Amino acid sequence: MSYNTELATEPSRTRRTSRKPSAKLIVLIWILLIGAGGASAYLYSNHLKESMMQQLDANWQAKTEELKADYTAQLSVLSTEVNNLQSKVETFNELLEFTKDNTTDKTDNSNKLYTQLSEVKKQLAELQKKMDLLK
Repeated sequence: MSYNTELATEPSRTRRTSRKPSAKLIVLIWILLIGAGGASAYLYSNHLKESMMQQLDANWQAKTEELKADYTAQLSVLSTEVNNLQSKVETFNELLEFTKDNTTDKTDNSNKLYTQLSEVKKQLAELQKKMDLLK
C-alpha cells in the first residue's frame, strides 16, 4: 500500500480567510459620515432661517396693512370733523357779518358770536394739528 504524502504536506486551498477591514477604510468611512452630518446640519439651519424669514415677512406685511387701514380710518374721521367745523365757522362768520351790519348802539350781541367763533377756531386749529401729525 502506498500512500500519497504530497497531499498532506500542501496547504489547503479551501481554508477560510477572514479579512478585517483596514484602518484606512474605517477612518475614511468616519470622515465621510462626519462630513455628511455637518453638511446636513448646515442645510437644515439654512432651511430654518429661510422659513423664519418668510414667516416674519408675512407678519410684517399683515401688521403694515393693519396700520395703514387704521391710519386711513382715523384720517377720514378727522377730515369729516374738520369739514363740519369749517362749515360751522363759515356759518358763524355769515351770522357775525349779519349781526355787525344790523347792530345798533343799544344791542351788542356780537361779543357772544366772537366768543363762539374763537372757540370754533381753536377746535379747528387743534384738529388741523392732529391731521398734520397723522400725515
